[in-house]
Amino acid sequence: MRLALSTLGLPGRPLTEVLRLAAEHHWQGLELRCAPGEPVHPAMTAEELRSARREFTAHGITPLAVASYLGVAAPGDDDRLLSALTDHLRLAAGLGARHLRVFPHGAQSATGAAGRRAVRRLTAAADTARSLGVRILLETHDSHRSGHDVARVLDLVGHPAVGALWDLMHTHLAGESPAESLAALAPHLGYVQVKDIASDDDLTPIALGAGVLPIAECVRALPADCWVSWEYEAPWHPAAAPLPGLLGPGAAYLARLAV
Repeated sequence: MRLALSTLGLPGRPLTEVLRLAAEHHWQGLELRCAPGEPVHPAMTAEELRSARREFTAHGITPLAVASYLGVAAPGDDDRLLSALTDHLRLAAGLGARHLRVFPHGAQSATGAAGRRAVRRLTAAADTARSLGVRILLETHDSHRSGHDVARVLDLVGHPAVGALWDLMHTHLAGESPAESLAALAPHLGYVQVKDIASDDDLTPIALGAGVLPIAECVRALPADCWVSWEYEAPWHPAAAPLPGLLGPGAAYLARLAV
């Protein structure tokens, strides 16, 4: 198992600082949040991209993914969505990231028009993704919260450059066991996001292993070479403990599960 850290837990911090923290606490990869106020964004210049790649190399950290907020099942114009998707794919390629995360955002439905939009748009973008060496990963989230919801879309897309990002919290809240989620997502799986929460009604992030999510059951079922990324949702939970102090224990907890 290879351990990655989402920069969501360190909002607005310079990339060099995040890389230093990751390396110091034995995280091997970064999932790079792409949002206003973050150092990674589609308007990065060629020199900024080269500089970022040099920083990753210097710290021995893998740029695992660019985490976009694009919604491939959302209502709206296909051309505008596909243009933004292409910009984000080029950003990922420029950084050397092998994955681009996208959301569904299909209003409240995983089927019907929302599902058709997701299939159509992912299919339209797949060849571009493959040509850039980036895989688009649809996250289990919002309208497509379960592994079965996401797998239904990906089965119809049927392209190797389009896969799944398994967010354990969302499949758990959808009522799926880790075994059920993995059975649905295994043919498409890119990597897994883990986190922990005190209860299904309190989503404030806490230390890994301290809450109710079935992290051990999930991690122990994964292929040995699978990336596992800790996504700590700090921006939406200002009362949560600062992430830096949890990084060392979090990496050690996940490493124990892999033994």
